[in-house]
Amino acid sequence: MRGCVLPPHLQASSVMSGTGSRTDREEDYRFLHSMLMEKKLHLLFKIHERLRRFEKRSPVPVQHNAASLASDLSRELIYQGWRDEVKELVGLLNKPLFKSLLSVHDAVAQRDFEPTLPPIPDDVPDEEEDSVKIVSLVKTKEPLGATLKKDKSTGAIVVARILRGGAADKSGLIHEGDELKEVNGVSLEHRKPKEILPLLARSESEIKFTIIPASYKEDMSSSKKLFVRALFDYDPNEDPTVPCKDAAVAFQRGDILQIVSTEDDTWWQACHLRDGNARAGLIPSQQLHERRVALQRPKALFKPRRVKPPAVEDVDYGPITGIHIAGLRRSFRLGRKSSLDREASWSRRWSTGVHGSVCPPTYIEVMPYCRSPKDRHRLVVLVGPSGVGVNELKRRLLISDPDRYSVTIPHTTRAKTRQEIEGVDYHFVSIHIFEKGILTHRFIEYGRYKGHYYGTSLDSVHQVLAEGKVCLLDVHPSKITHVYTSEFKPYVVFVKPPPIEELRLTRRRSKFTSDERDTNPVRIFSDEDFENMIDLAETMENQYGHLFDKVVVNGDIAVAFRELKADLKKTQEKDIQWIPAQWIYSPSTKERRSCSHVTGWI
Repeated sequence: MRGCVLPPHLQASSVMSGTGSRTDREEDYRFLHSMLMEKKLHLLFKIHERLRRFEKRSPVPVQHNAASLASDLSRELIYQGWRDEVKELVGLLNKPLFKSLLSVHDAVAQRDFEPTLPPIPDDVPDEEEDSVKIVSLVKTKEPLGATLKKDKSTGAIVVARILRGGAADKSGLIHEGDELKEVNGVSLEHRKPKEILPLLARSESEIKFTIIPASYKEDMSSSKKLFVRALFDYDPNEDPTVPCKDAAVAFQRGDILQIVSTEDDTWWQACHLRDGNARAGLIPSQQLHERRVALQRPKALFKPRRVKPPAVEDVDYGPITGIHIAGLRRSFRLGRKSSLDREASWSRRWSTGVHGSVCPPTYIEVMPYCRSPKDRHRLVVLVGPSGVGVNELKRRLLISDPDRYSVTIPHTTRAKTRQEIEGVDYHFVSIHIFEKGILTHRFIEYGRYKGHYYGTSLDSVHQVLAEGKVCLLDVHPSKITHVYTSEFKPYVVFVKPPPIEELRLTRRRSKFTSDERDTNPVRIFSDEDFENMIDLAETMENQYGHLFDKVVVNGDIAVAFRELKADLKKTQEKDIQWIPAQWIYSPSTKERRSCSHVTGWI
């Protein structure tokens, strides 16, 4: 019995009968057991055994043209009388299924099913003849999904990269590093990558490649799905350095991209998450985009200062003002000498100091997040330079839906006035309690005004969220890090000013309030204020843009409000949201390898 081998169906029965008692509680094994015990599967095993015994006899076909013999026999029988037996035989020979059976018999007998392989090219070295392979791909409307390059040392045409999801990738027959010797029988010796495109265009139904394979190693990083949010706009048609515009992917700031390959240090492969098309394309890598922005910065630092144009009598849109809402006031910025002057001064210091050392926004790794009805709403953080209209947008949101939106109540150490209400206008606390909160990092931001502390605490944010409302928080972008955690999951909206021409039109008559040290406490915006606002917005976006989920350009306050409200509603209600991966885990460092410049696309 030692040398006895059971048939496959008996092996399956014996194995499962021996393991069934141990795996009754495991659903997968029960399913496997029931499948292997199916009668149809046992019949297939028996057919397989019969075919193997028949194959050992080495049968040789008696005829190679059974179909033509059957056709000749059918014609001969017609002239032999029209008896019932003849009619039955003629009808049998002319049945489509019987003709197809004889046709398949002849194809097998003549071995027509084997492909006709072209001869190996003459320039292939003898030691590589055994490794040459012929790849035939069906031609479709979509590109094959591969880029080509010319090896500088050997002059050979080499596959530079395979785009994930393309025809070449799906076939599994063409890999990066493969050398192309022929396309449809045409030698590629002394040809350039761009000369291969006409050869492919002339192919009608299939494309045959003669390839010398390279050693292929499966990309293990593809097993983990990587999603990123783009933090800049990209149009390949405006990029002269892209290897091939047809192989690139255009995207806008805020788009979610799935990264399928980061092997190339210069060009990553990615696809839009919103698209059903799984074929990937090329996008600039993080390293490439950071290098581009760094090269552009010296020009920005030495750009000429804006010349103040002559005063123009514009349409008076009126000041952007609103009714008083308890808790709406900004506690931290009340004591500034001039918000615009102070922030503009900070902007100039930043531009001439650390501007060159801060990494520009590129991509941020994100993960899908589904909010449960029991979960608290995400914190909404509004940021923007002074005068851009952050406070007005917040005020309009509160008025439009007070049951949904609310704001934090600031803390202060000054005495309560007769008209004020504790916990409505302010939380009035002692200096000792306030300074204790500072030492224990309980304040998101704070400051002093006329010798009194003012600040926004984390406890006040918790209080709004505990009420089941969306908390609207207005802070300086440098303070976002205090709430940029998985606990609050903030949705950060950056309110950006329009071009200066539009600012002159919409805010020429608008007023803002300075402190008592200014000779004119309430004054109208000047062109210098507009310039400082735009400069500060650009600085904020450069330094903190990676934290912004949404950018709203506030040209027309009504249009900006409608856009903001619709976006917040969609963010709070839709099933899947994308949050930074750092709130879930610390992203691991991914290994990458370099790749030379690509000059062709197929």
